Amino acid sequence: MARRRAAASSEASQAALTNILVVGSGGREHALCWRLRQSASCGDLFCAPGNAGTAAEPGVRSVPASHLRSDDHAAVLAFCAANRIHLVVIGPEAPLVAGLGDALRSAGVLVFGPSAAAARLEGSKVFMKDLCAKYNIPTAAYATFGDAARAKAHVLAQGAPIVVKADGLAAGKGVVVAQSVEEACAAVDSMLVDGAFGSAGATVVLEECLFGEEASFFALVGADGVAVPLAACQDHKAVGEGDTGPNTGGMGAYCPAPVVTQQMQDAVMATCIQPTVAAMAAEGCPFSGVLFAGLMCPSDGGAPRLLEFNVRFGDPECQALMARMTGDLAALLRGCAEGRTAEAARAHLRWGGDAALCVVVAAKGYPGDFRRGTPIEGLPRAAATGALVFHAGTALDESKQVVSAGGRVLGITAVGKDICAAQKAAYAGVDALGWEGGFVRRDIGWRAVAREQGRA
Repeated sequence: MARRRAAASSEASQAALTNILVVGSGGREHALCWRLRQSASCGDLFCAPGNAGTAAEPGVRSVPASHLRSDDHAAVLAFCAANRIHLVVIGPEAPLVAGLGDALRSAGVLVFGPSAAAARLEGSKVFMKDLCAKYNIPTAAYATFGDAARAKAHVLAQGAPIVVKADGLAAGKGVVVAQSVEEACAAVDSMLVDGAFGSAGATVVLEECLFGEEASFFALVGADGVAVPLAACQDHKAVGEGDTGPNTGGMGAYCPAPVVTQQMQDAVMATCIQPTVAAMAAEGCPFSGVLFAGLMCPSDGGAPRLLEFNVRFGDPECQALMARMTGDLAALLRGCAEGRTAEAARAHLRWGGDAALCVVVAAKGYPGDFRRGTPIEGLPRAAATGALVFHAGTALDESKQVVSAGGRVLGITAVGKDICAAQKAAYAGVDALGWEGGFVRRDIGWRAVAREQGRA
């Protein structure tokens, strides 16, 4: 009898576990897998396609693209059925915009991530700006154009600085903050005439240039329409130190962002996040997943204004968020997907380390031309410093050597009692690497460090 009860208890415990498929191949997905694997409620955990880091992460099974492609919705559904997947966490924006979440939900699979209609908040800057205008969500003044001549006439009328944005997805590179009319007109021609971003740049948004300090604010939104704040981070978009040079997908990030005070967080939830969630429901495309608001925080401490929305965890912000999070992420995300958001947040949303900082190690030449396939040495040494080594653009060659496979290759992440301590620990991990083909910015976290040292 006792043996039967023990077996029944074991079966019930197993049934309570959540089998999860994480879709994506970047540093964000590695960080999510690392944190999910530490969740008490996490059962089998797969990452498709993953990278060399997820392949080596204990308890994570990478499914290479040769076996499963996220754009083959039927194959993803078959994989979920064969592996009894309870929850799919979609990391990147492209599968969300392409409707992978819709296909899964139609088959009864829980999804953390928005529908294709809701993912237009990121997939179309025109949609996002029009929504903000209609529902009085504070953002920059704008105009949209599909004709280069009319767009350049608007630039001449408005003057510079002015922001030129491709309407669609451009891997974080479709935004030009033009300091001169000539630069703005060149950006317009690049997108509308030369087709630099293909169909994503067939329409451009010309925006008022806002001034202040940028921050990334994250909130979880459940299937019940309940929004719960996570935290604010600060990303470093420019490739060069001192925030110089062209934009990238992000050269590093830290969390929390001191510029976003509790008062400002409350204001963002009240004037930006909650109204957007309500607006999307009113438009017939309710949002669920991560709502990532890119903010401009004025230097005078005034109310922040919305720069853009993303519909997923940021990369590299996610690495810093996951390094600080200590609760059961699997239970939290499942609760959101099931529409039990407030209950799940109360039970499972927990924060640990006071601060976390991620330094992106990129391939030399990025965001321009760069080499792939160069061997990366020193990964065990970096990990031995106590830093977390999250892989982004990596792969394994035929000899199982970790090699570079993208522009942003690693995210060396560390926690500390403050940003200064986290920065020191992260760069200790960076300096333990032996990869001659990579480079980093040496000033990640500089604004927060200046504040902590009384220099700002």
